Amino acid sequence: MRKQIFCTLAACVLLVGTAKSDDMTKFKMLTPVKVRSALLVDTIDTKGAKPAKHKLLMNTLVPLVDKSGTATLVEADTAGCITLERQEGDNIYVFTTNLRADRFANAKLNFRSPSRFEVWVDGVMKKEKTELQDSVSVAGNCEFTLRMEPQTLYKIAVKMLVQATDSCAPSLSASWSTDGDSITEILCSPDLKSRYLLPNTIYGSRVQRVRVSPDGKYLLTTYNDYYSRERSNTYTVLSEVKSGKTVATFPQGYKQIDWTPATSRLYYKATSDTGEKIILIDPATMQESVLADNVPDGGFRWSPDEKSLYFNISEQIEGDKAPVHRLLDIGDRASSSRNRNFIWRYDIATGVRERLTAGLRSTHLCDISNDGSLILFTATEAVDNQWPFHKSSLYCMNVATMAVDTLVIEDCFINSAHFSPDASRVLVLGGPEAFGGIGKNCGEHTIANNYDIQAFLLSRADLTVEPVTKDFDPSVSFVQWNNSDGCIYFLADDRDRKPVYRYNPAKKVFDKLPLQCDCVRAFSISKKSSVAAYTGNGASSGVAAWLLDVRKGKSELIADPYATELENIEIGAVSDWAFTASDGTEIDAYYCLPPAFDETKKYPLIVYYYGGTTPTVQSMDNSYSAQLFSSRGYVTLVLNPSGAIGYGQEFSARHVNAWGKRTADDIIEGTKTFCAEFPFVDAGHIGCLGASYGGFMTQYLQTQTDIFAAAASHAGISDVTSYWGEGYWGVGYNSVAAAQSYPWNNPELFTQQGSLFNADKINTPLLLLHGTADTNVPVGESIQLYNALRILGKTVEFIRVDGENHYISDIPKRILWHNSIMAWFERWLKDDARWWNDIYPERVIK
Repeated sequence: MRKQIFCTLAACVLLVGTAKSDDMTKFKMLTPVKVRSALLVDTIDTKGAKPAKHKLLMNTLVPLVDKSGTATLVEADTAGCITLERQEGDNIYVFTTNLRADRFANAKLNFRSPSRFEVWVDGVMKKEKTELQDSVSVAGNCEFTLRMEPQTLYKIAVKMLVQATDSCAPSLSASWSTDGDSITEILCSPDLKSRYLLPNTIYGSRVQRVRVSPDGKYLLTTYNDYYSRERSNTYTVLSEVKSGKTVATFPQGYKQIDWTPATSRLYYKATSDTGEKIILIDPATMQESVLADNVPDGGFRWSPDEKSLYFNISEQIEGDKAPVHRLLDIGDRASSSRNRNFIWRYDIATGVRERLTAGLRSTHLCDISNDGSLILFTATEAVDNQWPFHKSSLYCMNVATMAVDTLVIEDCFINSAHFSPDASRVLVLGGPEAFGGIGKNCGEHTIANNYDIQAFLLSRADLTVEPVTKDFDPSVSFVQWNNSDGCIYFLADDRDRKPVYRYNPAKKVFDKLPLQCDCVRAFSISKKSSVAAYTGNGASSGVAAWLLDVRKGKSELIADPYATELENIEIGAVSDWAFTASDGTEIDAYYCLPPAFDETKKYPLIVYYYGGTTPTVQSMDNSYSAQLFSSRGYVTLVLNPSGAIGYGQEFSARHVNAWGKRTADDIIEGTKTFCAEFPFVDAGHIGCLGASYGGFMTQYLQTQTDIFAAAASHAGISDVTSYWGEGYWGVGYNSVAAAQSYPWNNPELFTQQGSLFNADKINTPLLLLHGTADTNVPVGESIQLYNALRILGKTVEFIRVDGENHYISDIPKRILWHNSIMAWFERWLKDDARWWNDIYPERVIK
């Protein structure tokens, strides 16, 4: 069935097969461009043919989008034809509109005009009409099929050539058809907005980082403009904090530009004839000078007194001759397992490189005292026969004398350390079990979740330890101990947000900074003033940057480059939600509605939950953003069930030695409660998905319930035992998730909690996706469950992503991977298999 392309500013909905005789066809028309023919210096062209004048004119490159905002709306007459007045001379006209379908469709587009023209879709020429007619009544057409993925915006441009010798004025009519399709809704409008899709999480302009100068006078803001897989641009802007004035812009060659720690000068690394050199820039005069030459390759840390640079330089344990290897320890399969890091000091005045640590244990520089006299470092080693299979010691070295004080000896749960401004104390980060469990606060649970990072204050004088965050529910992820006010600034996982907290060690009080985003990405505070800067985003906003007056608690927006892009995207509304589980625990969640939500309709539901033990925060620019699923017409529910960090130690400890027992109950109960509370959810069409531990959870859930109509598991674990033994980090992860449990002393945990040993209980159509080079969760975890479900005659599909690891990093593969998930849900939650069948045509064996 064929109908006109009805284009209205209100983007009216067209149901195929439903006539709307009162609607008018509308396009935006760019200002006509007068064109001239190239000078013919020969009678033939490079192809040996005589050049046609109209082809040369049509080759003129003109804009196909309205970047100037001067396009005008043109309307068709009652016969569906746009007719315009002729311009003098030869002209190219460009007409634009947008199309979007709510479901997968192969739409036939037809454009008619007596003039010569080309039809472009998303900047690619799809079809051209090269013949000229002398009247509208016999106008020729240009027809082609457009493959339309659900909710993807297709930008249509008609590039028309009208020559002075043409007998007809410019005219255009257009139509579309979708034969045999009576359910697809198509929107058409020159002002139609796009939906938030996976490419929006990748491409566009965003703030990458902000760095305040130590004196608080200047700000560095780094931007990344990602145009395509091949084209990107990174640049850094230097500005004055007080006036906001831009001082300079540094191009891509200055990627590592940053501040010196004391004198607030800029520095960057460059290649010299003897290796690497460090160049200083005075921000007041912009004059450059070489500070040091022939420094080691790689990253480094400044001594706060600016007299030294510290490098972690890697050496490799010599192994066996290839291709036969003898493993040295449990982790010796990873490519970097035999690397050992050692600390070197580069003296800026003399150019001397001095080695500070050596041996077989790997050492890591943690911090340098403000006067440059002391360094903190850890020495770490693997211990195969002692849980949790590694241990670290913390040392303080006097750089002048090389004398070393042992601060912590062989603690298995410490991660990092930071000096106080006067170096009398050390802030140590680690799991709740650190320092003999002095910071544990996990209720009746025997073992804490050691991914729930805590902070401890260690006195260098008497080695006493104070558990700073024992009664503080958020999990610490980054700290800065500020010289100016003596406070410690924590970036934290706090429920489904990532705020910044300030801790006053003297008063022992926490307060949350009043910032302008839900999820802080980076936080930088000056050493000598109350000026700070931060970047972050939310569930409906891109990454932006703000200046913060710490004393006044006031933020000033300094950069939000993605805001312009979001103005042209329809975003779903996000709301907090929670429910009380059967045992009285409040389980946190949030949900996202589809754009153009209609509460009188029924929508299919997609349920998502955390991977590992980190909560799913309200951030929109990731591959599992709730906005991505809701943009395709789903209500999306994101749950943070029992076991997540950021909700207190008792809550996170539920992750230990459970492998889904309590977590699955929360997800099932939460899904049922949500459906009962909101009548706009179609409870018969619920899908769920997750990745890594979330992929395990997807599989496990299907052995516990039949409430889901479809499920998708990326890099999921089907057999805890095989993952424990084969994954590069299987033993390490299980040292937390299955602490002190092993296949021989707790076989039920390692078998009955996995989906493989319960495959016969799975009735839900299940999609398995896995990178073939996954070293975290080996691809065999999906292979063995796929084999089991095929033997059982269950509905299962397996998508292998060649060459990809735990995360799908190759962009074209990532887009197809994501579309496979969405096509799977389209098939089972919307009862429409066309998109899935288009990507993966059925192969029938006869």
